[in-house]
Amino acid sequence: MTRIAVAAAVIRGGDGRVLIARRPLDKHQGGLWEFPGGKIEPGETAEAALGRELEEELGIQVRAARPLIRIHHDYPDKQVLLDVWEVSTFDGEPHGAEGQPLAWVRPQDLPAYEFPAANRPIVAAARLPQQYLITPDGLAPDELLRGMRLALERGVRLVQLRAPALFDPQYRDLALDAQGLCAGRAQLMLKGPLEWLADFPAAGWHLTAEQLRRYAPKGRPFPRERWLAASCHSAEELALAGQMGADFVTLSPILPTRSHPEAEPLGWHQAEGLIERCTCPVYLLGGLTLERLPQAQGIGAQGIAAIRGLWPLA
Repeated sequence: MTRIAVAAAVIRGGDGRVLIARRPLDKHQGGLWEFPGGKIEPGETAEAALGRELEEELGIQVRAARPLIRIHHDYPDKQVLLDVWEVSTFDGEPHGAEGQPLAWVRPQDLPAYEFPAANRPIVAAARLPQQYLITPDGLAPDELLRGMRLALERGVRLVQLRAPALFDPQYRDLALDAQGLCAGRAQLMLKGPLEWLADFPAAGWHLTAEQLRRYAPKGRPFPRERWLAASCHSAEELALAGQMGADFVTLSPILPTRSHPEAEPLGWHQAEGLIERCTCPVYLLGGLTLERLPQAQGIGAQGIAAIRGLWPLA
């Protein structure tokens, strides 16, 4: 079966909302919502196809776009490759040039719309920021909270509370304070036993690689309303994250790090190959700072995850 290559767009308006369109009833997956785009013709680049399709479908001209995510998906009756771009600047007023209904939707409201299964990772990518802050080890709880507060003031919207040196009761107390601090401002991701899930309903969960290996055969441990992430270091672990239905992953280490000096870095070329096979958004981790963000996105990553590289008190 030939895989159909499609260019698709996450189009953001000036207010941050995302444009989606409803598929005609007589087409594959008809009646569902989708991100605008269309087939890539033979000999055509994804970027060129994107510009052509958006002008034909919506009457707009793309002025600024970047790669967001590439997805291989197999339906029972067809195989698709979705080459997804984020469009941040365009000329013209989008309208359904082919009669298709359109809607401007806040990113956090996208899960309320029904999309084809292949679009699920795009919905996640459209909702996730470019930076994933991981708190450093060895700090007192009040110092951790002070740093988190500064990070939120600087616009960080995704935070993992990592404090392996704390005993369980200390971590749980700190997690309650962090949950209140992040409420309405950022998504908090916690680490720890899955038995704690019910105690922190507003938090997402970031699984260690060991947890991923243990729980992946059992499937996703909670509904999709909560974020599920996992730490990955290999193609095997990325496959397990896909089996478990993770919403996003970290892939590490990309470069040598002070926190894990014994770990062999993957490097950019190997990381790009691993991202190509992944079924969800990927944050690159390990020795990275914001200066590396364009390079990370250029090989298909959602963005960067970092401890020292994003910590405001470093």
